[in-house]
Amino acid sequence: MAHSRSRRILVRRLDDGTARRAPDEVAVEEPLEIRLDGHPVTTTMRTPGHDHELAVGFAHAEGLLDGVRLHGVRSCGLGLDERAAFNIVDLSTGGQAPVPTARLTTTTSACGVCGSADVDALVARLSPVAGGTTIVSEVLLAVADRVRPQQELFDLTGGVHAAAAFTPDGQPTVVREDVGRHNAVDKVVGRLHLDDALPAGDLGLFVSGRAGFEIVQKAWAAGFGTVVAVGAPTSLAVDVARQAGIALAAFLRPGGVNLYS
Repeated sequence: MAHSRSRRILVRRLDDGTARRAPDEVAVEEPLEIRLDGHPVTTTMRTPGHDHELAVGFAHAEGLLDGVRLHGVRSCGLGLDERAAFNIVDLSTGGQAPVPTARLTTTTSACGVCGSADVDALVARLSPVAGGTTIVSEVLLAVADRVRPQQELFDLTGGVHAAAAFTPDGQPTVVREDVGRHNAVDKVVGRLHLDDALPAGDLGLFVSGRAGFEIVQKAWAAGFGTVVAVGAPTSLAVDVARQAGIALAAFLRPGGVNLYS
C-alpha cells in the first residue's frame, strides 16, 4: 500500500454569486515519526512521499548522524494501523550515532526548528562554506522557470512548496515538494546524502517560499554555496548566510532578484 500525496474532496464553490458543488484536489498532510536507531527523534507533519529522504535530510541538518555511516533506512509500523508502516521511519547507524534527545512537541509543516531553544547551538558546529561554485545572476533569474515544470503536486493542488538542487548552469538535479518548505528542503538534502553527494558546494538550493533561518541553516549544513528563494528572507537568515559565506538571493521575480549576501 502506498500513500497518495493528494485527495479529492467535494466542495461548495462560489463563482460570481452562484453556488455549485465541485470536486477539489487537496494536498495530503500526515504525521511522520522519525527515529534514530529505534530512538524517537521527532514527529513532523508532511506530505507522504520520499519519506526516507525526509528523515535522512532532517537528521543531517540537526547533526544527529554526527559523521557516522548510515547503515540503512526503513519504514516500520506498530501493527495497529495499516497506515502506520508508512508513517514511521527508522534510521540505522548500528548504534554508532549518539542517542538523540527527542522533541516533545510535533514539528509542524510550517516549522523547521520550532522547539529548539538555542539557535546558536545549531550553527556552532558548522564552519563557513568553502570552495562553493559561483552562480551568476542570469542563472538565479532563470532557475524558478526551470523548476516549475517539475512541480506536479503544486499543479494539482496549489498547496505545496518546492525545493530543488540545481547546477551552476541552472539545471535542477533534485526537485521535491511538500506542504512544509522545510520538509521539501530535507527531502532534497536527504537524496543528496543517500547519493553520497554532500557537501553540495557545486550546487545551489532553490526554494519556492520565503528564506527563513531554518532554510539557510539546512543549506549550510548541506554545504550549499548559494540559496535562492522566491519569497522574502528574514533578518536572521541574512545574518546566518553572511556568517556561513552563503550567497543568498531572494524576492525572485521575472527579471529581478535581491542579493543579500
